Amino acid sequence: MGRRIIFTGGSGKAGRHVVPYLLQQGHEVLNVDLAPLDHPGVNTLTADLTDSGEAFNALSMHFGFEGLGTGKGPAPVDAVVHFAAVPRILIRPDNATFAANTVSTYNVIEAAVKLGIRKIIIASSETTYGVCFAEGDKDYHSFPLTEDYDVDPMDSYGLSKVANEKTARAFAMRSGSDIYALRIGNVIEPHEYDKFPGFIADPPSRKRNAWSYIDARDLGQIVHRCVEKDGLGFQVFNAVNDTITAWEPTRTFLERWAPGTPIKGEIGEYDAPISNRKIREVLGFREEHDWRKYIPKP
Repeated sequence: MGRRIIFTGGSGKAGRHVVPYLLQQGHEVLNVDLAPLDHPGVNTLTADLTDSGEAFNALSMHFGFEGLGTGKGPAPVDAVVHFAAVPRILIRPDNATFAANTVSTYNVIEAAVKLGIRKIIIASSETTYGVCFAEGDKDYHSFPLTEDYDVDPMDSYGLSKVANEKTARAFAMRSGSDIYALRIGNVIEPHEYDKFPGFIADPPSRKRNAWSYIDARDLGQIVHRCVEKDGLGFQVFNAVNDTITAWEPTRTFLERWAPGTPIKGEIGEYDAPISNRKIREVLGFREEHDWRKYIPKP
């Protein structure tokens, strides 16, 4: 049975693929963003989520004019998916990036909890692992990167995502709601697979992404599975695809290109260095868009 979902940031790079996927699964979606989403059947509500009043109102309105026909006010919302954010460093000043991302997330989670919405999914990031936007050439602590990693970003964006995970945990403990934080890898849209030959030819260029990625459509599946999976309380999930962006086996590749980082945990022959084992085992994620489908082996 489809759920009523409010999706913040649905007009962004990830959202414009995830929202259609959710619609295909039978969900009803209201997009909350500063820019419109040109997709049939989805209304975009323009709201500044750093304003707590706007956030509260955005989560408690009709999805469209059809809602007026009931005469009973806005229908209950089943889930909130919060992707809206300044999407990386070097777009806005660092303090503005941190403030916008942390305050908007606090406002959205607080409003959802106080409105009785029991499922909240927020976009965290691979940047929490501390290398993506690091100063200089920083090594990871160990491989694979799992959800219990000691996250240590030095940049304003990654730090905002760590703070958001702590905010989510606090509200989940306080309210008993299910709040899942997705550490989303480098998002790849369908037209971007032509970049992969360049990635493979230049391994150091992908260290900051831990030689991992997430297909935007597979991210849609992950969000859908989060919406459907109840009762987990606060959780952090790596949201990445299955395999490393290299033709050679993972251990051999990492020994060559990340010699300063020990491999301490279980890692399969071609597993991505950011492990998605948890979403496979807990949520039942099954990758549909392996990059090898789109790039012929030389």
